[in-house]
Amino acid sequence: MHTAEQESRNHNHYYIGAEHLLVALLEERDPAVMQRLERDGIDIGEVHAAVRRALGTGEDRSWEGVLVTPRVKEIVRVAHDVSAGGEIEPLHLLEALRREGGSRAAHILLLAAPSTEQSERS
Repeated sequence: MHTAEQESRNHNHYYIGAEHLLVALLEERDPAVMQRLERDGIDIGEVHAAVRRALGTGEDRSWEGVLVTPRVKEIVRVAHDVSAGGEIEPLHLLEALRREGGSRAAHILLLAAPSTEQSERS
């Protein structure tokens, strides 16, 4: 979450959203996360660029603190379930982000994954 908070600050945002979380997961380059995305046929560079474009930049002012959005709180709750109550690893957060499904970050991941139809035609 520290990297997600830093991403939020870098974009002059006062909140941590799912997009900040996804950028953080990509920036940290956890081997399990990278392997999962590659296995799923996702171009990591394309996803990284798309999420950064989606984030945009907020107003140029300093914020006292950074809020965690309800969606990210839900993603963390789902990640806890995915981890079976153990320590939440980056891969659990990625899976939870996908399962939650309502964020722009999840949508970008969905669009980046080759469809089954495309794979069957290849």
